[in-house]
Amino acid sequence: MLSFAVLSFDEMSTTYALIMAGGIGSRFWPMSTPRHPKQFLDILGTGRTLLQQTYDRMSRVTSPENIMVATHSQYKDLVMDQLPDLPEGNILLEPARRNTAPCIAYASIKIHKMKPGSSIVVTPADHLITEEDDFAKQVEVAIKHTMENNHLITLGVKPLRPETGYGYIQFKDGDENEPIKKVKTFTEKPDLDLAREFIESGEFLWNSGIFIWNTNAILNAFEKHQPDLYQNLIEGWDLYNTDGEQSFIDKSYPSSDNISVDYGILERSKSVYVLPVSFGWSDLGTWGSVYQEMKKDDHENAIQSKRILVNESLNNIISLDKGKTAIISGLDGYIVIAEGNRLLICPREEEQQIKSFVNDLKISLGEEDI
Repeated sequence: MLSFAVLSFDEMSTTYALIMAGGIGSRFWPMSTPRHPKQFLDILGTGRTLLQQTYDRMSRVTSPENIMVATHSQYKDLVMDQLPDLPEGNILLEPARRNTAPCIAYASIKIHKMKPGSSIVVTPADHLITEEDDFAKQVEVAIKHTMENNHLITLGVKPLRPETGYGYIQFKDGDENEPIKKVKTFTEKPDLDLAREFIESGEFLWNSGIFIWNTNAILNAFEKHQPDLYQNLIEGWDLYNTDGEQSFIDKSYPSSDNISVDYGILERSKSVYVLPVSFGWSDLGTWGSVYQEMKKDDHENAIQSKRILVNESLNNIISLDKGKTAIISGLDGYIVIAEGNRLLICPREEEQQIKSFVNDLKISLGEEDI
């Protein structure tokens, strides 16, 4: 059995970043497809894909050689094309999609073997953060805490509105001068009335899905709360960071439990803390969240092309691929997205059903990548 003791500040001088980039982004169909998913797209038209923006952001908090990207094996070439400075050995290839817990356990074991007790910043590849200087400063606060404490820290975003699409974190009252708070409860996607109560109480934050901890803390937590998953991946200890690592992962990873780190670890651990933050965050989880971030015309239409004429239309998000021209009249509150031979026209209020619609389409057409 490995021992994960608390190390001193000087011993824990290394910080790694883990970017999770293995999802298929089905809620962003038709722009996102299994072959070329959301994280590899420039959703907001900034000139950088979401993965590239996340890599740039992580380069502010650690050295580029300590940034790792975990992704499905089919996306290796996409990662290498978009991040040419990333060493190939820093790409963790998942042979199967098993949610965030196995991904984080795999990376944590690999990092712990290289540099025991290192701090890790774990982040999805497809989130938006507009105030990156503030992000770097607040992540540094959490990193310093993990250098001296075996705590699991999540960044909790101060809520701007009663949002039903986000998870919430309730924190305990404590020393006002202590920025990091003890977590009391987690709540997944409440209804509107409950979300309003959360906002009014002042005790709840949005769960950003960005985590900071040291390898001692997270591996102890896996050993305690997910022993089967932990044992499945720790068995290859001698093979990590060797030529035999990928073969071991290809064999063992698919049998790992399909479970999120939130449910598998954070909701079960008594050592979870939250740092309330504010840095212009959005998880960009739906077309509606993209609409929130886009510039609007005088009729609250968010339009990503100059070749679109709108008439008596308002509150829409409209995006066409290059070369397409369109006239849109009489729509209120719709998502209109055209990409290649794929077209989506859907009320914004039904955006949570897009994933289901896409699955139905796959069944109907018998095509995996539509």
